[in-house]
Amino acid sequence: MATVRTRRAREALTGLAFAAPAVAVFAVFMFWPLIQVFWISLQQTRGFGLAKWVGLQNYQEILSDKIFWTALWNTALYTAISVPLCLVAGLAAALLLNKRMPARGLIRAIYYLPAVISGVSSALIGAWLFNEDIGLVNRILDVVGLGPVPWQSEGVPALLSLVAISLWIGLGFNMVVYLAALQGIPREVFEAARCDGASRWATLRRITIPQLGPTTFFLIVIGIINSFQVFDIVYVMTGGGPGNSTTMLVTYAYSAGFEQRQQGYASAIGVVLYLIVLVMTIVQWRVNKRRDVA
Repeated sequence: MATVRTRRAREALTGLAFAAPAVAVFAVFMFWPLIQVFWISLQQTRGFGLAKWVGLQNYQEILSDKIFWTALWNTALYTAISVPLCLVAGLAAALLLNKRMPARGLIRAIYYLPAVISGVSSALIGAWLFNEDIGLVNRILDVVGLGPVPWQSEGVPALLSLVAISLWIGLGFNMVVYLAALQGIPREVFEAARCDGASRWATLRRITIPQLGPTTFFLIVIGIINSFQVFDIVYVMTGGGPGNSTTMLVTYAYSAGFEQRQQGYASAIGVVLYLIVLVMTIVQWRVNKRRDVA
């Protein structure tokens, strides 16, 4: 009995030893900064000098801040458009590149390339593509007779340009994850479906998509988190304009903290953003868990 306990204790210690570096990194770079942000959100500070304790005053100001609610709406709208598009495009690319075709490896690399380029570089490319005066997109639209689009001077086109660049960036990651999941589905399942006379559409709808359920859930969660944290492409391409039509929660928090020097208020926005993402993730996890049980 003692030998069994000793072995289990050693296994537990071994597991803790392997997990310790990751736990330490998480605690130092994630958990502790989160505590600090919450602490700063209860103060009024400009980053220099003594901070003034204000309690929940920053959160009360959020409730009456029209720009915050505009930023929240813009972020939710951006997420609602970009996440489904990235999922569909990534799945379509994965289904296409999962087949044998010439230069398949090269095409996969081209699709995935934007995912390894820095966000600022991708945003600079997007800013050039969607430039109203010299941008390639408006040049093409002008050639086909549709006329130029005011990508920087009107709210809806500016938001659509952000969605287009985020789709270009996120497609490769979704494609790779879906490819890995597709290759994990037993081939016997598809062979049985073909023997039963199932069409390609029926096979996709009744076999492939259900088998990819956990992968889709993972990508939805990651996509929502990334969309609510979008900053670089917005900051570079539109700066939150025109007006506040493309201001997102993170860009507004950045503006409040580093441009207006209201770091307590910016921290409160960050805490609210964290809680929103946390609640949405928990809800999605519960819905997915119920679906799996059913």
